Amino acid sequence: MAFHEVRFPDNISRGARGGPERRTQIVELASGDEERNASWANSRRRYDVAYGIRRADDLAAVVAFFEARNGRLHGFRFRDWADYKSCLPSQSPAPTDQGIGTGDGETSGFQLLKTYPSGAQAWSRSIARPVSGSVQIALDGVEQVSGWSVDTTSGLVTFDASPGAGVLVTAGFEYDVPVRFDSDTLDVTLDIERLGSITSIPIVEIRR
Repeated sequence: MAFHEVRFPDNISRGARGGPERRTQIVELASGDEERNASWANSRRRYDVAYGIRRADDLAAVVAFFEARNGRLHGFRFRDWADYKSCLPSQSPAPTDQGIGTGDGETSGFQLLKTYPSGAQAWSRSIARPVSGSVQIALDGVEQVSGWSVDTTSGLVTFDASPGAGVLVTAGFEYDVPVRFDSDTLDVTLDIERLGSITSIPIVEIRR
């Protein structure tokens, strides 16, 4: 299997439905109390892109995209329009948006992260597919226009010289979700006007 560095058509993904999924085991005791255990440490995103198909041309584009990916075989990029920035949806990414690490004078590689805070709790998500040209980096709040590079197929930021001890490394970026089709079948229905429709086109995030 391979990953194709191509994004699912944006005009169709805008109408998709879906979001994060978690897996929790719940055991109800005889007393009525519950014991809950998280089966997954991290969430996984699922979407249905059939809702974004509005024209016959959209349908043709999805069929072509599906065939080129060999169904479930190859992964691809997908833009989740509800969550694709390091900042709030109404804002533009800035180099101080997300903390991705603290320098120690030796480490030169830092993984892009996005943190989701709520009250005293927070969860950090590893960003593996940043959008090329969108990544901005700062050290202790000062933007760095050079001296680093980013791998857009892993989200790893590498500095030419390791940041000094205690230096806060932050980043701003846009990103895609690495996904694959979750079915090897497209069930196309042709209506009386021959426009066509597909009831469901599930895709699921690839986690490695």
